[in-house]
Amino acid sequence: MSKYYYDLHIHSCLSPCADNDMTPANIAGTATLAGIQIMALTDHNSVKNCPAFYKACKKYGVIPVAGMELTTAEDIHVVCLFEDLDNALAFGEEVDSKRVLIPNRVDIFGDQLIMDDEENVIGTDANMLPNATEITVDEAPSIVKKYGGICYPAHIDRQANGIIAVLGTFPESPVFCCAELHDKEKIGPHLEKYPILRDKQIVISSDAHYLWDIRDADASFELDDENYSSALVRKRLFEKLRQEG
Repeated sequence: MSKYYYDLHIHSCLSPCADNDMTPANIAGTATLAGIQIMALTDHNSVKNCPAFYKACKKYGVIPVAGMELTTAEDIHVVCLFEDLDNALAFGEEVDSKRVLIPNRVDIFGDQLIMDDEENVIGTDANMLPNATEITVDEAPSIVKKYGGICYPAHIDRQANGIIAVLGTFPESPVFCCAELHDKEKIGPHLEKYPILRDKQIVISSDAHYLWDIRDADASFELDDENYSSALVRKRLFEKLRQEG
């Protein structure tokens, strides 16, 4: 068993609200400097920078996880993570089919840059990424599971797009294996106020939109890494996230 420091909620320059310096290569390099060993890229409603992120992480010795921050029809943010990159890309195609297409105003909202691992811009997404999709919060777990992934509500301790802020409580259904908080100091108060969370894995992540938002190593999981490999550690991570808290 080894301790692995993680951050499972990071935005790249594909998210319009993120800085253009949040390239896959810069994120992977900053993760190394911060002492983070496992990192998930979770852009708004897209996984298109995940291939470059995987390549960049390999160069820097970071274990990558392909992900997405899905915006549900209720305007709730849900972190979706995938053990397999190809499955993540397939999920991204399904989400693309259920996006509400509104042209992006770059002058107002910012660029949505698709990158390669050498810091080259290879494309853009012309339509706004963060707005609500047609996927409801009830539908999200089963759709993600279809692609071998897991999902859970993001930053439940925040007002903006948090499931508690939107619904007034943490729901019993759909059943989530985890819940994410942005501030670890709020774990105790949330477990006290919402007992349902005591049966969940609590994930602490930065939701970084700028390089300086990426935190120094803090949140961690103990994972069995016998016969170490990135694929094995990812597998153990997903096994851990699927366990009851």
